[in-house]
Formats: sequence, structure tokens, C-alpha cells
Amino acid sequence: MAHAAPVGTMTGPARTPDVFSPRIHLAARYGVPVVLGLVYGYWAAANRRSGGPITGWNLLFGFTTALAFIVLCVAVATFAPLLKRELHSGVKSAFAGAAVGFLYSQSGESVLRSTALGLAVTAGVFLVFFYRYYTHEDGEGNRIR
Repeated sequence: MAHAAPVGTMTGPARTPDVFSPRIHLAARYGVPVVLGLVYGYWAAANRRSGGPITGWNLLFGFTTALAFIVLCVAVATFAPLLKRELHSGVKSAFAGAAVGFLYSQSGESVLRSTALGLAVTAGVFLVFFYRYYTHEDGEGNRIR
């Protein structure tokens, strides 16, 4: 009779133990995007007001931006892993580049500079993610390490 491995033990030649419970993973899956979204919304609102007074419209803009970021972040985290590694990398890098470009545009810079910065961030993040997925997955997206 085979025995199941206890939680937190290694299962396989190169697997690391999972020290967190499924409940912690679920909390992190939604808690991290919420915290990042609130920071992002505050940052966007602060960039838009340029050090001026906080107004009701500024608060509305910040919370709306935070909500949009949270929804998009959860969507990217949920659906991007279902794609092949090239598209997976592309979706995550496009999200990062668009987020940075939008933040930069709120500081009053030109659209061209915001776009250039967003594209540069997209390219850099794409290279990092593609390298990671290329070296840790086979052609079908199955983990090899």
C-alpha cells in the first residue's frame, strides 16, 4: 500500500516543498493585486495632482485607477498562464509596460515620452519573462524544473 507524502515534503527529484497552505495561496492570489492596485492608484493620483491639494476628483481618479489595475492584474494572473510561453510573456510584459507608461503620462509628460517608456519597459520585461519560461518549460508549457 502506497502512502501519500505529508504536506510540505518534497515530491520528485527537483521539487521544493510547498510550505504555505492552500488558504494562504488563495489570500495571496487576490491580496497581492489589491495591495499593488491601491499603491498604484495612490501613485497615479499623486502624479496627477503634482503636489497640489487632494480633492474629491483626485480621490475618485485614484480609486478608479486602483480598481482598473486590480481587475486587469487578476485577469492577467489568471489567463496568461494558459497561453504558450511567447504569448504568456507578451501579455505580462504588455501589462507592465502599459502600467508604467500610464503612470508616467499622469506626471504631465508628452504622450510620445510615455509611450517610449512603456515600450522600453515592455521589451525589458518580455526578455526576462521569456527567458524564464523558455528555460523552465517545454514547448507545451509543462514545467521541466
